[in-house]
Amino acid sequence: MTAAILDGKALAEELRAEIARQVAAFKAETGATPCLAAVLVGENPAGQVYVRNKRKGCEQAGIDSQLHRLPAAASNAELLELIERLNRDPAVHGILVQLPLPDAVDESRVLDAVDPLKDVDAFHPQNVGRLMQGRPRFLPCTPHGIQQLLLRNQIPIAGSHVVVIGRSDIVGKPMAAMLMQRGTGGDATVTVCHSRTRDLPAVTRRADILIVAIGRAKFVTAEMVKPGAVVIDVGINRTDAGLVGDVDFEAVRAVAGQITPVPGGVGPLTIAMLLHNTLAAARMQAG
Repeated sequence: MTAAILDGKALAEELRAEIARQVAAFKAETGATPCLAAVLVGENPAGQVYVRNKRKGCEQAGIDSQLHRLPAAASNAELLELIERLNRDPAVHGILVQLPLPDAVDESRVLDAVDPLKDVDAFHPQNVGRLMQGRPRFLPCTPHGIQQLLLRNQIPIAGSHVVVIGRSDIVGKPMAAMLMQRGTGGDATVTVCHSRTRDLPAVTRRADILIVAIGRAKFVTAEMVKPGAVVIDVGINRTDAGLVGDVDFEAVRAVAGQITPVPGGVGPLTIAMLLHNTLAAARMQAG
């Protein structure tokens, strides 16, 4: 068996084209242009690449973008002042604070300061709470991209056993919450695994859909995957051999039914969903 490739890059292009048409209609109706403001603190190379890709995505979708840079030594007060200014700016519809932030910055305080109506990453406690109640304002970008990948490839979610490796606030927790909600894109039986999970391979081998977001290169091996399972690799790890995921791609591809590559899998979908949220935010703020 050789797993079919789930092409996130191709799907992201399809989604961006859909969003671009919706943005054009929004502009024609309101005379306003959706705008995303990104805040980058320090010189993290990965963060700079990601922000650059987001700006390119905005341009392709007809969305305005701003980039606000602060030095790594910026204080909490400076960062909070910038966020408050963006909160008050009616021309800015979405605010994205690029993570990770420098150690000296109070990350929770900064994310809590973003106006929930402009929180297009869905990190604000108010938006997290709405997600858990099944009435989200915005869906977190990476989990939403994964959900769209499953839905648009007609992969059954309802009734499936989904195992998520990783319990981060960015991917693992919201992914589990979304897949267990009632309705389209949900109704799955979800198991969340982490560093304290006993006999992890025994758990992962029961997964119909395995989602891996643990941040360890080639962590998931073929022996951890049920034959025919769908494997979604969220990891991006920089190694001497180049970018690799959290899944040993070649080995697991021989066992799985469908699998995402790295790069070209989940990453482009994250950006597409960010554009989707920025347009949604502009619509809400337009009344």
